[in-house]
Amino acid sequence: MRVFTSVPQEDLRHVAAAVQAIEADGYDGVIATENKHEPFLALAIAAAETERIELHTGVAIAFARSPMAVAYTGWDLAAASSGRFVLGLGSQVRAHNERRFSVPWSPPAPRLREYVRALRAIWRCWKTGEKLLFEGEHYRFTLMTPNFTPEPIAPPPPPVTIAAVGPAMLKVAAEECDGVKLHGFCTRRYLDEAVLPRLSQGLAKAGRAREHFEITGGGFLATGPDDAGVARMFEWVRTRVAFYGSTPAYFPVFALHGLEDLGRKLNRMTREGRWEEMAKEVPDDVVHLFAAVGRFDEIVAAIERRYGGLTDAINLRATPAMPGPIPRDLVEDIRRLPQTFRGFVHQDATARPSVK
Repeated sequence: MRVFTSVPQEDLRHVAAAVQAIEADGYDGVIATENKHEPFLALAIAAAETERIELHTGVAIAFARSPMAVAYTGWDLAAASSGRFVLGLGSQVRAHNERRFSVPWSPPAPRLREYVRALRAIWRCWKTGEKLLFEGEHYRFTLMTPNFTPEPIAPPPPPVTIAAVGPAMLKVAAEECDGVKLHGFCTRRYLDEAVLPRLSQGLAKAGRAREHFEITGGGFLATGPDDAGVARMFEWVRTRVAFYGSTPAYFPVFALHGLEDLGRKLNRMTREGRWEEMAKEVPDDVVHLFAAVGRFDEIVAAIERRYGGLTDAINLRATPAMPGPIPRDLVEDIRRLPQTFRGFVHQDATARPSVK
């Protein structure tokens, strides 16, 4: 199993030392998120300061950016990292698109499918010299002159993965992308009954092999060096389950477990501004549905029970509840767990093997 961790983004001056230590500790890669900070800047520093680890956005908000702008960034990061950059995109929910990013909303799955196709068309133009001609419902790219064509790069364009929870986005991931980044708000049963069958159907329809499609995440980790540390992380997961469980877009996960009433109650509490009270509504047994739980000496077995045979990669990250450090031998032990993914197949049909 591949093991990733988060790159620090709050102060870019700390990125170089952090990613060098992460690489030395044996991680497969780092993930930059788009929560409080822009996700690409830290990865640009990481590309220059490391030699082996992969660099993922997990995820960048797609609709807030033109595919052309993202294509340029992805091209430059692929060049700077010698092909180690992986573009992770997400749609975000309607309220954030309209009210935080001030961009129009439309059904996200067909729009993101078109977005990925547009990226590939732009990169193909730059890679092969073919005329840029992409015309869709949401995006139209028909102009590329020599002055705006970036210099050739040796590696192929970046693999593209997307975040997915519901059936429509899972279908897009399997049919169009190189991998899927599953949400932490995901249970083992949801993986078994909702996620994997839809991914299998989509891969089969597209004629693509599962071993070249990476499934990342699908739950939380509640671990630490001792029982007290695990308890702190368990409470952190409880707050995450309450927060995400209040969002109607994620209700299908609750519904599979007969927890729709809990989702509706949490959603009502957000509208009432009762954010600090929400975690108290999530019982321990529900937290366990969403997390692998155990001390450092127990967590590998818990991960295998929770994810084994289902996902290829996890994000083992420090949080305010578990500031670290995470032992290097723990990273090594998790990496020994089996995975299906064997490497991305790029547009030029050459595979870059995964680091294992």
